[in-house]
Amino acid sequence: MEKIIRLNLPVTDHSVIETLTAGTRVLVNGTIYVGRDAAHKRMIQALAAGESLPVDVSNQAIYYMGPAPTPLGKICGSAGPTSSYRMDAYSPQLLELGLKVMIGKGRRSDDVIKAMKQFKAVYLVTTGGAAALISKTIVSQEIVAYPDLGPEALRRLLVKDFPAIVAIDSKGANLYVTGQEQYKRELNIR
Repeated sequence: MEKIIRLNLPVTDHSVIETLTAGTRVLVNGTIYVGRDAAHKRMIQALAAGESLPVDVSNQAIYYMGPAPTPLGKICGSAGPTSSYRMDAYSPQLLELGLKVMIGKGRRSDDVIKAMKQFKAVYLVTTGGAAALISKTIVSQEIVAYPDLGPEALRRLLVKDFPAIVAIDSKGANLYVTGQEQYKRELNIR
């Protein structure tokens, strides 16, 4: 039976990050921040202006989530991932500030992977088609910065058993590459 790792956030023991290998299934518990392109752009602009970020990203996780409207009586609406490549221009600088976990869907650029290796971070993916189910793992949510951005505001979530897979580990092993290679071997495709 495949082992599932419980990843508690924020990261208090950095050695845990280095034990997560591409392909490992994880259940995330604790605090994760939500930010998409507009929030990332604003954070990087703040840093360029010599300002502090609205949250300390050190040892934290950022989920690239496309939040849906919250139905009456619910904590949040559907909470599926958005395409991570849209944050690639901003991610290396946040990794340098100590960000340890990024969560989204899709491939990452070579620059992001290089920064992940340098600063010992991981990239997790979750299933976009399961957004309604993912929302059930969210215990609470609050807007912590940039409320004028509406659905792109920076949010803090508390999650319990949020399902994900390590797509790229802190050594640069990339499930998007190794998965394709394995598929080709199994089908004997050149």
